[in-house]
Amino acid sequence: MEYDIRPVGRKCAVTGADLAPGSTCHSVVIERDGKLVRLDYSDDGWQGPPEGALAVWTCVVPRSAETRREPLDADALLRCFEELVEEGLPDREGLRYVLALLLVKKRRLRIEGSRPEADGEYLQLAGTHGEGAWEVRDLQPSDEEIEQWQRELNAYLASEWH
Repeated sequence: MEYDIRPVGRKCAVTGADLAPGSTCHSVVIERDGKLVRLDYSDDGWQGPPEGALAVWTCVVPRSAETRREPLDADALLRCFEELVEEGLPDREGLRYVLALLLVKKRRLRIEGSRPEADGEYLQLAGTHGEGAWEVRDLQPSDEEIEQWQRELNAYLASEWH
C-alpha cells in the first residue's frame, strides 16, 4: 500500500511560526476526516505527538534550494483564484488579474464577455466545468506590471498553496 504524504511544511502546526531551513522539525501523521495529514512542529511548538498519531519522526527542514515543488494543476489554481476573489483585497487586484489570464490560457476559465464601469472595463469569466461567474477588472497593465504581479503571484502560491 502506498501513501502520499506531503514534504515538510513551512509553518509550525502549533505556533504558526516559520520553520527555518536547517532547523529541527518534528513531524507526525494523523488521520483527519478519513485522510492522512502531516503536521510539522518547531522545537518550541513540540509537546510530543498528538493522541492517535500514526507516525512520528524528526527531520531537518531543507534549505529552499533543496525544496522541490510540483506545479499546481489548473483546478488548484482555480481554487486559489476563487479565494482571492472572495477576499476582494484591493492590493491583490493584480494577482487576481494575472491568475485569471493564466486560467484562461490553461482553458480552465473562459471570458464570457465584458462590461464597462466608471473605473474601467470588467472581464466576465466562467469556469469551463460550470463554476461560478466572476468579474475581474481589465487592468491593461504594462509589461513591467505583469512581471511584478507574476512574481507576487509566484510568492503567494509558494507561501499559501504549497
